[in-house]
Amino acid sequence: MRDPYSLLGVKRDAGPDEIKAAWRSKAKSLHPDHNQDDPMAAKRFSEVGQAYEVLKDPERRRRFDKRYETAQTILQQREAARQAEERAKAARANAEKVMEELARANAQRAQAQAQAQAQQSQSHSQAQQQAKSQAKPQQGAQSANTSESAEDMVERIFGNGPAGAQAAGAKPGARNASTSRPQPNGGRDASAEDGDTDADASPADTHANDASKAPLPLPLQAIELISSLMRRIRGEVPPPEKAPDLAVIATVTLEDLVSLNPTYVTLADEREVRVNLEAGMTDGQQIRLKGQGLRLPGMQRGDLVVTLSVARDERFHVEGHDLHTVLKIKLEDAVLGGEAQVETLGGSVPVSIPAWTGSDQIARVPGLGLLKEDGERGDLIVEFRVLLWEKPDDKVIDLMRHMRYGLYV
Repeated sequence: MRDPYSLLGVKRDAGPDEIKAAWRSKAKSLHPDHNQDDPMAAKRFSEVGQAYEVLKDPERRRRFDKRYETAQTILQQREAARQAEERAKAARANAEKVMEELARANAQRAQAQAQAQAQQSQSHSQAQQQAKSQAKPQQGAQSANTSESAEDMVERIFGNGPAGAQAAGAKPGARNASTSRPQPNGGRDASAEDGDTDADASPADTHANDASKAPLPLPLQAIELISSLMRRIRGEVPPPEKAPDLAVIATVTLEDLVSLNPTYVTLADEREVRVNLEAGMTDGQQIRLKGQGLRLPGMQRGDLVVTLSVARDERFHVEGHDLHTVLKIKLEDAVLGGEAQVETLGGSVPVSIPAWTGSDQIARVPGLGLLKEDGERGDLIVEFRVLLWEKPDDKVIDLMRHMRYGLYV
């Protein structure tokens, strides 16, 4: 069946009188007798009648409203899940793109470093050849004894070992100056500068010490750099992002709030979640259920946020933990005072009507509202409405005329 509210053209909070007036207007305009040329007139007329049958009955209207709210909630949940999935997909794509850019940048930086180091090695080799060509014959033996091995050169180029440390921190030529001085014993000076190896150290020991500090080849360095960055990124990444909260509306009755009867909500994935009512809850109350919301790939399960909505009740409306009701009183009771019966959630109770009570006055009956957190109950607020008699009364009319025109004292 189509939405009866839209068929009658009324709002969802329309009162019985408004619904009845809308039905009469629609029925008159859509009656088949007035639309004989329209073959669909009878069908539309029937739909309007069915809509009115649903909305004029409070119980059928309440059931329809609950089904409608459930359907709307499921649609909203599906839309929220779709949007959350799109956001998660976009986030994953962005993360993959960032990682690709990072790997590409690291590879380019490693390649640039390799080229710079190769150029530095070539320049150093050329400088050594030029120095050898200009050296004196007597220094030839000394230079031959102190020439760098291939391993030392590689270590110095890559900045590891004692020679590399001097190349990085000392002035050019400092090492050659310290090792080319003629010594009486034909070896190195026993009081060599800090950073030089001892004269007694054998070449094998020196090579072993330097080999322990030898770096990885450049391609492996680049791979290790990228792997280290990946491990660091993975280690510093916070726990998976939490899926967005799923908001639903749970329709409850006043009796449920008073008796604390649990209610159930049906989610878009066909799950039925139980919502326990507690003292202090009222219309518009939000209840957060941890880990009961959306489940999306690569994300922590979100929370379910349930908003309580008190079903429409013709007798009462809720304000906080107080219940408001309207009590219609006769004109003579409003003027002279009296006593009347007012309906509550637990049955009828008497309420006193003070003399000269107007429609703007109320009476408060304690302890007949909704449960509070401390176990006590709110109040029942009785709003008086003065009614005229069903039929005009000549005496009352004559009295009003005298009061209006001042014909008596």
